[in-house]
Amino acid sequence: MSPINLPDIDSLSLIEQVSQMVVVRTCGMLYDHQIQYPQWELSNEKLQTLIGEYGVGGVILLGGSAPEVALRTQQMQSWAEVPLLIAADIEEGVGQRFSGATWFPPPMALQTVAMKYAEAMGKITAEEALAIGINWLLAPIVDVNNNPDNPVINVRAFGITAGEVMGATRGFIAGAKQYPVLTTAKHFPGHGDTSVDSHLQTPMLPHNRQRFDNVEFPPFINAIAAGVDAVMSAHILVPALDPKNIATLSHHIITEILRNELGFEGLITTDALIMSGIADLGSPEEIAVQAVKAGVDILMMPVDPIATIDAICKAVETKEIDRDRIRASVQRIWAAKQKVCGIPPNLKKLGNPKNLGVAKAIATKSINVFSSLPELESGDAQRHLEADYLNLVIVDDPLTCEEFLNVRAPAILLPKNKGYQRIVADGLTLENLKCDRFSKIFIQIFSRGNPFRGNTNLHEKIQILVTELVLEHKLQAVVLYGSPYSLDRLLPILPIQMPWGFAYSQQPEAQATVLQKLGFG
Repeated sequence: MSPINLPDIDSLSLIEQVSQMVVVRTCGMLYDHQIQYPQWELSNEKLQTLIGEYGVGGVILLGGSAPEVALRTQQMQSWAEVPLLIAADIEEGVGQRFSGATWFPPPMALQTVAMKYAEAMGKITAEEALAIGINWLLAPIVDVNNNPDNPVINVRAFGITAGEVMGATRGFIAGAKQYPVLTTAKHFPGHGDTSVDSHLQTPMLPHNRQRFDNVEFPPFINAIAAGVDAVMSAHILVPALDPKNIATLSHHIITEILRNELGFEGLITTDALIMSGIADLGSPEEIAVQAVKAGVDILMMPVDPIATIDAICKAVETKEIDRDRIRASVQRIWAAKQKVCGIPPNLKKLGNPKNLGVAKAIATKSINVFSSLPELESGDAQRHLEADYLNLVIVDDPLTCEEFLNVRAPAILLPKNKGYQRIVADGLTLENLKCDRFSKIFIQIFSRGNPFRGNTNLHEKIQILVTELVLEHKLQAVVLYGSPYSLDRLLPILPIQMPWGFAYSQQPEAQATVLQKLGFG
């Protein structure tokens, strides 16, 4: 890999320097009609203007197949005079966002398998990201998920203690560092003990500084020592650290603590600025200026990129922001680009069976099954074909589960082969579900912490249904794919000998393993 040629920073105009601090979002697919989130993802015309004319420093991608993204990243790089940082939220591997690549179980699954898998996960994620032109991993999450009600971090965290998180973080970063990609520790100063999704509103953490020193900060200190390239800020309010400003907009948290006290010298990026946890606090222009004054280098997904660039330039011209403050950020961006830019995609690195084998091993080794169904083990399939048995599949949202749930998925196919009828329900339909005509009901729940979902009361409704079915002696077994916190709420209301299963992963491999152990194989 030969070093790329970057212009001298001082030869750039102010608007060109500021533009390098902006990362915009677009769809990984090639055509505008494929855009999945038009309120956030730029059309090709707007994207080409921002890259070619303004010179924005980077792009964050979501959606598309891995081979398609390889074409997309080459297209965008061809528009840019200065090579782009191309980022993606791939905490669970490239396949989490881009079909055709390796998709790992949620990071918390690593706590139940050997920690060697953390390094393998980082290595494979970096290798496959680079293969399709992504050079910036927005991973790993180093938050300590010590709040079971956390709707947004949850199983995305490596663990529930600082020690668990630190061990997996070191492994992941060591694996990723085998390739020229950037890694990102998020979300500073710590998003694990919140019960509010910052995509929807601003969380507040009431803890004192000592608590942060003991719990939230050590994983970030650990990540910095491991050589993490970037740190992402959290849109949370911590009155003990700054009573007036959320972390992203706090000079004390970003510069005095992260930069000066913890000694982090790499890139500091905001979390997405379109999130309500920050976007509702002021105009896009005010927020952008305050974030730069706080000390961030990268403005991730601003609501209005051009207005953001103009506002920061104006703040520099009026001396509200020192020109050297901008130059310092661009210097860090240049250092990052020298490390990772200039490598063309290489699709031959995709489709490695060993990579898929690692993901499958994590998925299957992290499952837990109690007992099995004796009537299924008997092999008397004909009896089930004649019975009114129901496979009740409960999902967070039936419109967003196609990656792991379809007519060929083991959760659907294996019970069908035993004669079960099928109903797929969510929180809205569950309370109106009529189960009178079924003699036995097998419940499978696909639910995990996910951004933007808010509180659907799904688990309260599930608990009510399960309690009723237990009293009616209709409940046959329960399987949960996703969050162990949801399982913890269910186990106390299940009969002692009731068969149940759990998998962190929602993917077909995990489904098949759990169901086979229950007797559906």
